[in-house]
Amino acid sequence: MTTMTQSGIASWPLRAEAWLDDRGKPAWIAAMVLGFIAFWPIGLALLAYMIWSKRMFNRSGRCGHRHDRRETYQAMARAVRPSGNTVFDAYKAETLRRLEDEQTAFESFLQRLRDAKDKQEFDAFMDDRARSAKMPANPDAPGV
Repeated sequence: MTTMTQSGIASWPLRAEAWLDDRGKPAWIAAMVLGFIAFWPIGLALLAYMIWSKRMFNRSGRCGHRHDRRETYQAMARAVRPSGNTVFDAYKAETLRRLEDEQTAFESFLQRLRDAKDKQEFDAFMDDRARSAKMPANPDAPGV
């Protein structure tokens, strides 16, 4: 017979959480369903934990969203770090500048489209309002 140490007993929830995180959202849902089948308070506790820790509502299939953020920051740091090749670094800087200019131009284009749509809707509203103001309140009454 083996005995567990105090730290082994205290660390099993962390190991279980890491194991479920490695397998993704379907594993968490399966654990919750099995918890409801075995003993409903366990399933309810897992559901509450999943909602509280935002494991139910993250967009990625993986539950370890903290790791994804760290990887994104590392990729951004690699993108701005010079490579040592001055020609390539100049090309990269020019390409990034061009892409930023295109993004700015596209965003201003989208803003102009939104403004034009808003103006069209406002003009239609004002035309309807003017038309309803010209109409008599009682359609059976003789026109003036």
